[in-house]
Amino acid sequence: MVDSLYDFGQFQFRCGNYGAAADLLYQFRVLSTDNDKVAQATWGKLASEILTTNWDSAVEELMKVKESIDTKLFSNPRAQLDHRTMLVHWALFPLFNSEAAREPILDLFFTAPFINTIQTSCPWILRYLIAAVITGRSRSRNSSQHQKQMKDVVRYVRQEAYEYSDPITEFISALYIAHDFNAAREALARAEEVCRGDFFLGATADAFVDAARHLICESYCKIFSRMNIRDLSAKLGLNPDDGEKWIVNLIRETRLDAKIDSREGT
Repeated sequence: MVDSLYDFGQFQFRCGNYGAAADLLYQFRVLSTDNDKVAQATWGKLASEILTTNWDSAVEELMKVKESIDTKLFSNPRAQLDHRTMLVHWALFPLFNSEAAREPILDLFFTAPFINTIQTSCPWILRYLIAAVITGRSRSRNSSQHQKQMKDVVRYVRQEAYEYSDPITEFISALYIAHDFNAAREALARAEEVCRGDFFLGATADAFVDAARHLICESYCKIFSRMNIRDLSAKLGLNPDDGEKWIVNLIRETRLDAKIDSREGT
């Protein structure tokens, strides 16, 4: 009788009735003592919540799947790697569609088992990890945590440079490893194109570019005590007029103790 809930849940899923499938698989999970089927039902419920864009429930199911991988596959490292690899990819859906999902999923990605999974099995996920950290800059309630995540990201990019690179990882490498502002500007232009064409990053392209320019400006200010607006604008990929407007807005938003001398261009 209990297994009928599982079978009917599978049937509803295959018919595209994802809400009904989620309910049936939940009921099965509550009643069943079959550990293997319970694990499969949890994956099925996660898929159903993603397909119905029920992001809060999707995050809850992600964490249940994570616990299942940690405990029930403890003696099978290869199976753990395969399941974590799949979970990382599925987690991208709530990560880039729900503001509330950002913090718990980033926390998950930065744990040792999942970072090891990304580096071992799917280094291309670094693109999404970097984008989520950079665009989360203004949203983060804990600036020290964000700074630590940025430092970790730089370290992972350095470690994985031989294995994987794209314009987004190249931006991090140019700015924080090579300290080459011109290369960072060129990489950012390519990264913007990548973001706009990426299924997950398309909606965050503008936020990514703006946050990346903040990082360039921060790095520039750490090196130079006096800004040259024309020079900084070029490094931001902006013309002098747009660059000056952007810098004025930055000073206003961050309440920096700074003034612009338009005559001197500083």
